[in-house]
Amino acid sequence: MNSRILYTKPSITDLEVQYASDAARNGWGEQCYDYIIKFENLFKEHLGVDFAIATSSCTGALHMGLAGLNIGPGDEVILADTNWIATAAPIVHLGATPVFVDILEDTWCIDPKKVEVAVTSKTKAIIATHLYGNLSEMNRLLEIGEKNGVPIIEDAAEAIGSSYQGRRAGSMGKFGTFSFHGSKTITTGEGGMFVTNDSNLFEKVLTLSNHGRSREKIKQFTPNVLGFKYKMSNIQAAIGCAQIERINELLARKRKVFSYYNKSLTAVSGIKMNPEYSSTINGYWMPTVVFDESLDINCEDILKKFKEKNIDGRVFFSPLSSLSMFSPKKLNFNSWNIPHRSINLPSYHDISNDEMDRVIEVILSLMPKTTV
Repeated sequence: MNSRILYTKPSITDLEVQYASDAARNGWGEQCYDYIIKFENLFKEHLGVDFAIATSSCTGALHMGLAGLNIGPGDEVILADTNWIATAAPIVHLGATPVFVDILEDTWCIDPKKVEVAVTSKTKAIIATHLYGNLSEMNRLLEIGEKNGVPIIEDAAEAIGSSYQGRRAGSMGKFGTFSFHGSKTITTGEGGMFVTNDSNLFEKVLTLSNHGRSREKIKQFTPNVLGFKYKMSNIQAAIGCAQIERINELLARKRKVFSYYNKSLTAVSGIKMNPEYSSTINGYWMPTVVFDESLDINCEDILKKFKEKNIDGRVFFSPLSSLSMFSPKKLNFNSWNIPHRSINLPSYHDISNDEMDRVIEVILSLMPKTTV
């Protein structure tokens, strides 16, 4: 049997190992934050933002950012129904209510028209998730936010390397959050980043991130407020430093992998993949195939075929409103319709052309002979 094709795995070189070893040997005492500070500085330089806080996860970054905006019981936060649960969980943990709206058919990102209709006097934030590296319509969303006095938050967990009209994903809203999970283009194993250009919000979240202890506090072990513990470790940050130093290589490879798939698959009628419009650059974190409804190809069929060929498949996110802890919102048509006929493709850094050809062969084998 052919060797297994994983859907994702990180690119780790001697540089990451060298930095992590140095942090493990020497990153203690007065040096315990050295790699964390370096990683934060490298990341905000890459992104073009003023402030960055390394965290243990993107979820933690979002949780603290929302808390920093004083979001709580009685408040509503609008987000796309198509999302991973990590985007909604912090809203619920803070006692606020997530309001799920539909996505656009082409980008699979939040629909600004649906957002505008959903805004009420209780709306305290709007989250724009840049799904799979695709870009939300930020200009339109920022206009809606300004009109209603509501901050736009960017969930850029999957969008490192993506940019919108010359601005990097995560740098345009009130704050942005990133993920460095092992599946992401840049990884620290687990980990995340909170970024903002708002100095007041930065100071508030920085205090929250340190168990509520302000950096101006002189008395030891005396918090100002009840905070959180979402810190990234120095060893994780050391790996992140190596990854961000390799960012151009990692992003270029993501684009090359996507291009290889795209050239073969979108030449076939009835298949669409991640879009890249003239005003955007797509980081292509997760190459995704969406089949036309008329083809009657479903996710289960694809996963079964992948399994037969020893290929890992990853499903498109189901709508959050389909989960048992929320009420169904089947009027969010695209969010409920697209996942059944979609699949994420293996796209790790070291995937070979032969391996991608095996994936392509499975996809094409599902197509009616008249379309291939």
